[in-house]
Amino acid sequence: MTALDCDVLVIGGGIVGMSTAYAITRAAPGTRVTVLEKEAGPARHQTGRNSGVIHSGIYYRPGSLKARFAVRGAAEMVKFCAEHGIPHEVTGKLIVATERSELPRLHGLVQRGRENGIPVRELGPAQIAEYEPWVRGLAAIHVGTTGVCDFGAVAARLARLAQDAGASVRYGAQVRTIGRRPSAVAVRTADGTVLRARALVNCAGLHCDRVARLAGDDPGMRIVPFRGEYYELAPSRASLVNGLVYPVPDPAFPFLGVHLTRGIDGGVHIGPNAVPALAREGYAWHTVRPQELAGTLAFPGSWRIARRHWRYGAGELRRSLSKRAFTDAVRRLLPDVTAGDLIAAPAGVRAQAVLPDGTLVDDFLISQSPRIVHVLNAPSPAATASLPIGREVAGRVLETLRTG
Repeated sequence: MTALDCDVLVIGGGIVGMSTAYAITRAAPGTRVTVLEKEAGPARHQTGRNSGVIHSGIYYRPGSLKARFAVRGAAEMVKFCAEHGIPHEVTGKLIVATERSELPRLHGLVQRGRENGIPVRELGPAQIAEYEPWVRGLAAIHVGTTGVCDFGAVAARLARLAQDAGASVRYGAQVRTIGRRPSAVAVRTADGTVLRARALVNCAGLHCDRVARLAGDDPGMRIVPFRGEYYELAPSRASLVNGLVYPVPDPAFPFLGVHLTRGIDGGVHIGPNAVPALAREGYAWHTVRPQELAGTLAFPGSWRIARRHWRYGAGELRRSLSKRAFTDAVRRLLPDVTAGDLIAAPAGVRAQAVLPDGTLVDDFLISQSPRIVHVLNAPSPAATASLPIGREVAGRVLETLRTG
């Protein structure tokens, strides 16, 4: 039998991949782990391009992986940042209803928060002003466990901790082919390197469904990329926002709407919207990869999303193409903002798993096949929940090693 290079190969060097590698080394010291990341460093995509919010878990269906892992992960993330000197702050946040039609949904969030074990406080207009003097709304809830941190720094620290425990992290290592045998999994990277392991973990984020197919597995879904575009408040206007302010989300979508986030650097990010990206790493309208776009357009679920949610999508598209329309969305929460106060900021892309019938996968999705664990849906709040997700995935792959 050909010698194995390691016990576990992890594809993907975002926060979930690094957390998984770290969790394996903690749970089973001596297990040989190699992380393969195609970029030159960690956290170059979803992890490093989000709003940096440590989510409380208030939005998610009780009992779901998102609810359980986000609530647990938020507390763990704050503790991890404190222990390792990573910039963070527990700011709390407001979820604000600006129209009467939103009040029932706001009250529903209060109930959901309580079911998930999250302390929430209901506020009237005067109490909103105590937290955020420039924000206007009919009612709000305050969620005290929400915070902000530098998730890119967290991923880098997890990588270092895994390496200190004996793991190997290889950057610039894009996986091109995957082969399977009854006793091993082998991958070939773009430079021709072949690595063999007893098991493989797919944490490839925006490319996770493609990696699953490379391994010969049918993931039963497809990643449809949605770009989230951000602005930031001009520094002279940053005092308009003290902490985090969110609208009441539409329960039909996994997107939280345009919100206000004072980050760890003191700057205020505004966004994101959610528009279809023309490439999996399509951070601007002019970034088009024809083969990837053709794959999205050929997927029946894409058209079913469009037919079912065209009105919502049209609004998001308008806010993408018109700064004035984006500003109008912000002014619902922050009336004193003008278009001149908004400065364009880097965008992110959400890896959203979609089923063939057009259903947006709502929960985290982890599947298994012989010797492989696939993480197939891990958008927000995956960064918040990355420590418990990593343990969950590590437990599954270690069980594979024990039984295989």
